[in-house]
Amino acid sequence: MYLIVIGWMYVVLMMSVAEATSSNGTLLGALVTFVLYGAGPVALVVYLLGAPARGKAIKRRDALALAAHRAQSASGDPDANPATPSVEPDAGGHASGSATDGGIAPVRKEP
Repeated sequence: MYLIVIGWMYVVLMMSVAEATSSNGTLLGALVTFVLYGAGPVALVVYLLGAPARGKAIKRRDALALAAHRAQSASGDPDANPATPSVEPDAGGHASGSATDGGIAPVRKEP
């Protein structure tokens, strides 16, 4: 893929040089030719064609992090990494107390 990119950039560079050295050409025209025919489209194509590799790298990094986390939690050593909490927060979605324990009465609509 990079061979095609290098070849196309060479062609665009020669087009820009021809634009700049032409009797009717200008340096601004050469710059616009280089950016609009070369740098912009090539950057877009390289970015789009590199997306699958970036996705695989992200998945690989996440899998390694998950494996390290599982290995740490399986070892049972809470002091292995003090930056991570040793106890998970309550994510059950239930209230911490019941309404029948004599505490606060439940809120109801007035009739």
